[in-house]
Amino acid sequence: MEVLVALFVMAVMAAMAWQGVDAVLRSRDSGRDMIDRSMLLATLMSQWETDLQSLHGDSGVPTLSFDGRTLRLVRSVDGGVQLVVWSLTDAAGGGHWQRWTSQAVTRVDDLQQAWLRSQQLQGNEPQQLRLLDKVSDWQLYFYRGNAWTNAQSSGDLAPPLDGAAGATGGAARSEQLPAAVRLVLQFDGKTLTRDVIVGSTS
Repeated sequence: MEVLVALFVMAVMAAMAWQGVDAVLRSRDSGRDMIDRSMLLATLMSQWETDLQSLHGDSGVPTLSFDGRTLRLVRSVDGGVQLVVWSLTDAAGGGHWQRWTSQAVTRVDDLQQAWLRSQQLQGNEPQQLRLLDKVSDWQLYFYRGNAWTNAQSSGDLAPPLDGAAGATGGAARSEQLPAAVRLVLQFDGKTLTRDVIVGSTS
């Protein structure tokens, strides 16, 4: 009887010890996942800032355009300019935040072709990178006129360029870029807000 009691006590202690080990392992895995997630977000925000701080204006297509689901921007890169597309796909099924880039081009016609192609992306193109999962929504705001405004509303017009003629015979005017862009990203039950000062070259 004493041996049975001792075995029972040892079995209980072993079960308790295993539960403790299991809790430690789960905590370690959870901590590792959080670190990996944080490193991924830091990398994504670094790329986000790089794109917005190297915008290229007067390229024959809108430099910065957001339609509520997709952001298209033109940026300067080695060898010319490049069209970059940040988009949210399959939001109802968990959502994937993705980034697509065209090849660097030097001709306006080639950039316009890339712009048209970007409107027909399926999400599985070779240049399409799946960046973040479980994204439910994202919103952009532009800082212009000393206030944050809806990125989908029309912006201010830049002063006309000397010698540039518009369709009506007057001086051509282009949409003025915002001074900054605010990103509000909702993912995995969390909300990330990031403000980036816009940089531009022509």
